[in-house]
Amino acid sequence: MTTQVSQRPQLQHLTDQLNELKTRGTHFRLRVLDDVQAPVCTYDGKKVINLASNNYLGLTAHPKLREAAIEATKKYGVGSGAVRTIAGTMKIHMELEEKIARFKNVEACVVFQSGFTANAGTVSSILGKEDFIISDELNHASIIDGARLSRAKIKVFRHKDMAHAEELLKEVAGEPGRKLLITDGVFSMDGDIGPVDKLCDLADKYGAIMMVDDAHASGVLGRNGRGSVDHFGCHGRVDVQVGTLSKAIGSLGGYVCGSRDLIDFLYHRARPFLFSTSHPPSVTATCMAAFDLLESEPERIDRLWENTRYFKGELGKMGFDIGGVTTPASETPITPIIIGDGRMTMDFSKALFDAGVMATGIAFPTVPEGKARIRTIMTSEHTREQLDQALETLDRVSRKLGIRG
Repeated sequence: MTTQVSQRPQLQHLTDQLNELKTRGTHFRLRVLDDVQAPVCTYDGKKVINLASNNYLGLTAHPKLREAAIEATKKYGVGSGAVRTIAGTMKIHMELEEKIARFKNVEACVVFQSGFTANAGTVSSILGKEDFIISDELNHASIIDGARLSRAKIKVFRHKDMAHAEELLKEVAGEPGRKLLITDGVFSMDGDIGPVDKLCDLADKYGAIMMVDDAHASGVLGRNGRGSVDHFGCHGRVDVQVGTLSKAIGSLGGYVCGSRDLIDFLYHRARPFLFSTSHPPSVTATCMAAFDLLESEPERIDRLWENTRYFKGELGKMGFDIGGVTTPASETPITPIIIGDGRMTMDFSKALFDAGVMATGIAFPTVPEGKARIRTIMTSEHTREQLDQALETLDRVSRKLGIRG
C-alpha cells in the first residue's frame, strides 16, 4: 500500500505557518534519544553531553526504579484498564497518593496523567466564570490554559511584582466570586524562584485561594526535595500544591496536594482525571520508589546544587548573560544563556550539538521576542569533567559564531 503524502488545501495554513518558522530560523525537528536519559547519551546517533534534560536527580535509570517497575508489572500487569472513577483505581495508586501526601505534609493527594493536566484540570474545575484569577505573567502554559478553561476573569501581575499583585487583589476585593492567587514555585524558562512566602501573605490578607505549581521545585527545593512550600516554610498556607512525577522523580505524571475535600472534589470534577486512563502499575511503582530515594539518598540533591553553583559560576566568568540583565536572575539548576535573536539562538544550539553538547534553543512564542535563549539544566549525575568539557565547548562555539568576542 502506498502512503499518501499530498497536502489537502484545508490544512494549507499550517504549511504556511511552518514555512514562516523556517524563514525566521526558529523551526526545529525532534531529536531522538537512542539510549538511556543520562548526563552523556546518544541523540540522533551522536554521543553528546546532555544539558537539556529535566532528570535532575538521575532517577530515570536508577536500579531501584527499574526493579520496582519490573516487579509491579509481574504482579499487576501492564495497564489499569480503565479510568479511576470506573474500574481503574488500583491499590498501588492509592498507596502512591498516600505516600506523596505524607511527603508533602498535607491531608491528601491525587495523581494526574501529567503535570500539565494537573494544573489545567485543577484550575478549570475549582473556579467558574464569576471568579477571579490573579496570575504571574510568567506562569506555565498549563496554568494559563486552565485559567482560560475555567472561564474566570484573569488578572495578570508583572513577574514577581508584589505591589502589582496586591493592586490587582484590591481591584477585585469587593467583587463577588472567589479569588485565586497562583505562581510557579520555580519558573521554567528563567530558573528563578517564585516569592511563595510573600504571595501567601497577600492571599491571607485578601482571603484568596493560594496555589503553587512546583513542577521544577519538586525534588530540587526544600527538605529532601519537598518543594518551594517547604523551602519558604509555608506549610498550611498554600491551599493547592501541584507537583510533577516527570522531572526529578524520573517517571511520568503530575499530582495535586491539599485538603481531603479538595482532593475529593477533584475526583468528582477534574476532567483530565475523570476521562483519562490511570497510570500503568509500573509507572506508579517507580514513582513510589523515587520518593523513597528522596528520603534515603539526600546526597543527590547536594550534588545537584554543587554542580549548579559551579556551572553558573563558570558561565558568569565567561561573560554569558545567564539572567539578571534583560531577564530574571536564575536561582536554580535551570540556567538560561540569553542570546536574544531567535535565529542566532537556534544556530548556536545546532552548532553546540555538532560539537558534542545537547543544549536546547528556545525562542518565541515559548519566550518573548528578543529573549531567545539556550536553556541549560544541571543534574546531580554530571561529573566535573563533563561540565568542564561542556563549558569549553560553549566558550569555543560561541566565539566561533561571534556570539561572544
